[in-house]
Amino acid sequence: MVDIAARVWNHKWKIDPIVRSLIDTDFYKLLMCQSVFRNRPDAQVTFSLINRSKHIRLAELVDEGELREQLDHIRSLSLSRGESTWMRGNTFYGKRQMFTPEFMDWFEGLRLPPYHLEKVDGQYELTFEGSWPEVMLWEIPALAVLMELRGRAVLGGMGRFELEVLYARAKTKVWEKVETLRGLPDLAIADFGTRRRHSHLWQDWCVQAMSEGLGDNFVGTSNCLIAKNRDLPAIGTNAHELPMVYAALAEGDAALAQAPYDVLSDWHAEHDGNLRIILPDTYGTQGFLDRAPDWLAGWTGIRVDSGDPATGAETAINWWKARGEDPTKKLVIFSDGLDTDKIVELERQFAGRCRVSFGWGTMLTNDFKGLTDGDALAPFSLVCKAISANGSPTVKLSDNPNKAMGPEQEIARYKRVFGVGEQVEVEVVV
Repeated sequence: MVDIAARVWNHKWKIDPIVRSLIDTDFYKLLMCQSVFRNRPDAQVTFSLINRSKHIRLAELVDEGELREQLDHIRSLSLSRGESTWMRGNTFYGKRQMFTPEFMDWFEGLRLPPYHLEKVDGQYELTFEGSWPEVMLWEIPALAVLMELRGRAVLGGMGRFELEVLYARAKTKVWEKVETLRGLPDLAIADFGTRRRHSHLWQDWCVQAMSEGLGDNFVGTSNCLIAKNRDLPAIGTNAHELPMVYAALAEGDAALAQAPYDVLSDWHAEHDGNLRIILPDTYGTQGFLDRAPDWLAGWTGIRVDSGDPATGAETAINWWKARGEDPTKKLVIFSDGLDTDKIVELERQFAGRCRVSFGWGTMLTNDFKGLTDGDALAPFSLVCKAISANGSPTVKLSDNPNKAMGPEQEIARYKRVFGVGEQVEVEVVV
């Protein structure tokens, strides 16, 4: 097992690049990339870094030269032979050759496109522009780089023993969480923590701790490189990016209203089983389900990713019942800002009413809150989102207005088209 504290103390970052591989990313990114490669390869999309936690002034913490060095390193990466073999030959979600030969031929020749970086008012403006299949693969590594460089800036001022104690306390904190979750015999939980992890080495340690501590109740990791190296299932389906870009490409209100279902129609043609998971909250869960075609009710489950999670699950259960489906056979995946107390509460609340699973993110792989003076390593909310497609702005409404994004005029239009009324604000912690 890697001695993380010693590695940090030695400051030999050259042997520890933040992103080590093009598959040091989330599995859903690769699935979505293949879908985009097949269905919308010519769309020109812009992604941008968005720091929701404005009090964290990243450009004053993170050295621009170090940031550029890490980003340039990512641009030099390509698939290794072993990584390509894993993608081409492994079984994912019970399916062999999940990734088509055409997609793999393209991916094996890929280098990520250029980036644009500048400092503005204490923050970094980091953007990526280009064809959708290429630029979308910047999202996860860009976030991982900024999160880890912020951590390195804090850790660089610590002494050797201080680092030893810090990581000992952090490991104890994670293990105590694992012990709490052991009390849930029917638990199904996966690591979703790549995008806002403390570091690659730390995420890998957390995954090993979960695997040993929870056994079969730990169902896998979203991180493809760790899944490959640890012989674990790679977990993930799709994200808000797909409906956001499809909607931005739509011409007229009627096409806009149909766009979220066009996304899932394309997905339906490509995947089955546990990959048929609806993410309904991009433009409001209730309205999405009210207008959904009947064939979507036959999908395997729903992921709840904003708003009050219990409300989201109740909405899904009521929808399945209204469409003649048995909720006890359906899967509800909770994935928004989870920690152990909420996981235990939701598991017990919905046990026997539906199949329950959890995607545990930042509070697994980056919970250093309370472990340093001034909470200098506490997690914060950093995202990298598609902000335009073919020159049109993207919009996200969410079930939590604090997660909404897009120009005010377009937000108002989307609310009208999708019939979104008053919403309840929920604090966004991570």
